[in-house]
Amino acid sequence: MNWQYKRSLPFDVRRAEGEKIRAKYPDKIPIIVEKAPKSRVSDLDKKKYLVPSDLTVGQFCFLIRKRIDLRPEEALFFFVNNVLPPSSATIGQVYEEHHEEDFFLYMTYSNESVYGG
Repeated sequence: MNWQYKRSLPFDVRRAEGEKIRAKYPDKIPIIVEKAPKSRVSDLDKKKYLVPSDLTVGQFCFLIRKRIDLRPEEALFFFVNNVLPPSSATIGQVYEEHHEEDFFLYMTYSNESVYGG
């Protein structure tokens, strides 16, 4: 995915910020959340989140859902590296497996269950 956050800040700046966040808040995970390219849902009011590492993916999805104007019957899917992480996995587990070299975890969201929908 062509991440707006990555385009807006050079790698060295992102990495320094990621290292600083992880050092200051070792029990929290820095996450960048952006809408998938062809998704037909609203944009989030912010892209950067700092969440407890023991929060589950399902709980995080619920928090993000509340920030997007969706009807209850509308689905919302989250992807990490083009894969749907298990709802029961903790953000810490997903971070350990998928974080990038700048120490951020990147997630996309979409109203389609297939990446790029």
